[in-house]
Amino acid sequence: MKITKLLGVAATTALATGALVTGTPAAASSDTLLNAEMVPALQRDLGLTAGQALARLQSETAAGALEQKLASALAGSFGGASYNEATGKLRVGVTDAAKLGQVLASGAEAELVRFSAAQLDSTVDKLNAGERAADGAITGWGVDTKTNRVTLNVLPGKSGTVDSFLEKTGVDKTAVSVVETAGAPTLKYDVRGGDAYYINNSSRCSIGFSVNGGFLTAGHCGPGTVTGSNRVAMGSFARASFPGNDYGHVRVNSNWVPRGIINNGTRVSGSSEAATGASICKSGSTTGWTCGTVGAKNQTVRYAEGTVYGMTATNVRSQAGDSGGSFIAGNQAQGMLSGGNSSVTYFFPVRPALSATGTSLVLG
Repeated sequence: MKITKLLGVAATTALATGALVTGTPAAASSDTLLNAEMVPALQRDLGLTAGQALARLQSETAAGALEQKLASALAGSFGGASYNEATGKLRVGVTDAAKLGQVLASGAEAELVRFSAAQLDSTVDKLNAGERAADGAITGWGVDTKTNRVTLNVLPGKSGTVDSFLEKTGVDKTAVSVVETAGAPTLKYDVRGGDAYYINNSSRCSIGFSVNGGFLTAGHCGPGTVTGSNRVAMGSFARASFPGNDYGHVRVNSNWVPRGIINNGTRVSGSSEAATGASICKSGSTTGWTCGTVGAKNQTVRYAEGTVYGMTATNVRSQAGDSGGSFIAGNQAQGMLSGGNSSVTYFFPVRPALSATGTSLVLG
């Protein structure tokens, strides 16, 4: 379908329906836990029970406070500290053997190390000062208190590029450990409902809802390659169903992380369908956050570009470029904006889109 034709429909005919797409343009105790979702996340990712997660949070809080005290008390002999998850204790390095007993008396574990924390920080400062001289295969560096060294990360098979950099910076090579890393780091960008994206570096649409590995949007926005609102490569349409339906599924690359939120901070908690007459809001990249009520459902909409079935009508305000944007009632995803006219905006329901694409919502 031709996006330019849709623009003409939306812009020039007040009562005709048109698809809305534009042209180029600190850990806490169980009683004071700050984030209630932290415990289940720890259970999932660290393989803990709820009780173990809470106990770990409490012991980590105590370890953090003890580290601050010992760093001050040990002064120049403090060699850094790390949390020992096996014992639930703070492990503290010291450069002066006479201070080992002081550390043990505090309840922490003690280890005699070669370099003080100040020496390691100084090494990092020297590497930072010479950063421009680093070969592109060197991906970063920083203090590792567990090994009492500065770890310098380099791409596989490129360790030979390190020596000249270390010589130029004048650091003590014995204070540096070279570690081959899996790959170069890349920036991560959030996929959020309502944000703009561009198709084939031309037309603009809006993100609907994050799903595993990508997001849902309007089908008439595709197909093609996709860049984000920041013009960074984002991915491509895995599926674009229009007409008949109006849903699209975009798979994103590793630079982008799907988040279960709308771009105004609203969390997506599910997809329970709102009743006719219920309040509903939408987020789109042209008109932003606008609200109204749910109208008639199972609507057949005859666009000039093709007919779409099973849509829901609303009186929510929208304009060109909002296509694909998020319709949400409370915290429940409802659908992706398709099109409309001066008095009605239609969305394609999210549930059939999820079923057809075999995806699931990313919840916030």
